[in-house]
Amino acid sequence: MRILLLTHAFNSLAQRLWAELQGRGHVLSLEFDIADGVTEEAVAMFRPDVVVAPYLRRAIPASVWRKVPCLVVHPGIVGDRGPSALDWALQEGESTWGVTVLQAEAEMDAGPVWASVEFPLRAAKKSSVYRNEVSTAALQAVLQAIARIEGGADVPRRPLDIAGARGRLRPLMQQADRALDWSRDATETILRRIRAADGFPGVADQLFGEPCHLYDAWPEARLGGTPGALIAKRETALLRATVDGAVWIGHVKRPGSIKLPGTLAFPRQAAGVPEAPLQGWWRVPQATWQDIAYEEQGGVGFLHFEFYNGAMSTTQCTRLRAALQWARARPVRVLVLAGGQDFWSNGIHLNAIEAESLQGGSAADASWRNIEAIDDLALELITTGGQLTVAALAGNAGAGGCFLARAADLVWAREAVVLNPHYRNMGNLYGSEYWTYLLPKRLGAARAQAIMRERQPLTAQAALAAGFVDDCIAGDLPAFAEEVARRAARLAADPALAQRLADKRAARAADEAAKPLAAYREEELAQMRRNFYGFDPSYHVARHHFVHKSPASWTPRHLARHREPERRAA
Repeated sequence: MRILLLTHAFNSLAQRLWAELQGRGHVLSLEFDIADGVTEEAVAMFRPDVVVAPYLRRAIPASVWRKVPCLVVHPGIVGDRGPSALDWALQEGESTWGVTVLQAEAEMDAGPVWASVEFPLRAAKKSSVYRNEVSTAALQAVLQAIARIEGGADVPRRPLDIAGARGRLRPLMQQADRALDWSRDATETILRRIRAADGFPGVADQLFGEPCHLYDAWPEARLGGTPGALIAKRETALLRATVDGAVWIGHVKRPGSIKLPGTLAFPRQAAGVPEAPLQGWWRVPQATWQDIAYEEQGGVGFLHFEFYNGAMSTTQCTRLRAALQWARARPVRVLVLAGGQDFWSNGIHLNAIEAESLQGGSAADASWRNIEAIDDLALELITTGGQLTVAALAGNAGAGGCFLARAADLVWAREAVVLNPHYRNMGNLYGSEYWTYLLPKRLGAARAQAIMRERQPLTAQAALAAGFVDDCIAGDLPAFAEEVARRAARLAADPALAQRLADKRAARAADEAAKPLAAYREEELAQMRRNFYGFDPSYHVARHHFVHKSPASWTPRHLARHREPERRAA
């Protein structure tokens, strides 16, 4: 079928649908929902059989939905209506939730139901549930809906006509519905409210007596204090006491600024908050905020790094490198870099770089320090000779994060993961992380250049077929972690591992003799220096618009294929 994706932004769900539908042979194009006239033009140019809307913030115009079937992906159960479906479900502690694919009509979320899929609802951040359970259920529901349309099924019933539908109309959740009372609310209440607002819009509150929005909350089991008081900090997170414990606040957005780690958002005020450091890298058994954690099972070491949105600042790269150096000295034969649940890595920390610029520093200098730090981390991984290294991607990866993962000996990706192994969308950024060594070595020069040029998201299956990853593992987050542990233990127990490690060291020595890693890095950084310090400001402009969430004013041509005459009819 010819399918037009109509979306507010090319978010994780839109990317997954784009890649999965193309992989099933459908002809796709995409248009950002900028204005009714733009949408009408896209439909006229592409002539789709169906429009799929995975992420909208306003209604599809009648001039479109009356002309072509428009399937809207709603993150709610059958009968649920309103713009805050997932927020209400998480805040009210629903045990199950779902995704419904409805046909657009005049009344929002009330059109015919083409498909619906339900799932157990984790007590987790909204952004995490959206990227995992919602994304998977949405894919299943969209595929069901398209199959029914392809098969010529009659238009189905509307949600209000479906017996047993338990959803209901609920309004846009306001900040008054999310409000926190630190003097009365228990830790679980505060966690649930901040998690239900994570990603967007956050919970309006105050820190240090100043208004801000809170995100990225984690429980603390060991420390407490006067309810509402800021009692500690750890790295970039701030700890605030509740009536029955405490909650870590990982990220904050101040009025007129951007979302930042807590101590970066309030650098002067946070300086006076006492430190609550952790000793070493071992995972702490009690609930707390720990962005880097190590554990062992038999002959396998697992290095976890839970970085918000997968962004890795200069400091985070330096700390993770230190943790990796420490783990390399442990008596283990296999090292698994487990990353986080939502993201493995997305490369350098654009918000932290922008913050330096906003505070009077140099964004170019901050960018340079960050790329050097992540290169140092990649180098540490490439040159690990005493263990077999595995990058286990439970969550998505993008840009430099993809190539950091490829610096490991093996890359195992969860089936639901989407990878974006390219840099150019960020203002023609050239990229580093030794990609010019790692990618052609795996895929060959021609395919490596094609991946970088085409800038397409890859499903885990497509990445496996291309040779970018070594295996694709089905299952949800717990099942993936269990299977990774099983496979890693099998590798560690393999009698042939010693020879495999010897062969690995010999291959690395041969590669180094042919062309030193320092030469690859020098060539990449020469290009990056132009991106950061050269006359073309494209990277700085793109970064600014990205971190400030500027609305799109046009759709990139590698996605809006209907706007390229040679590809319109393909």
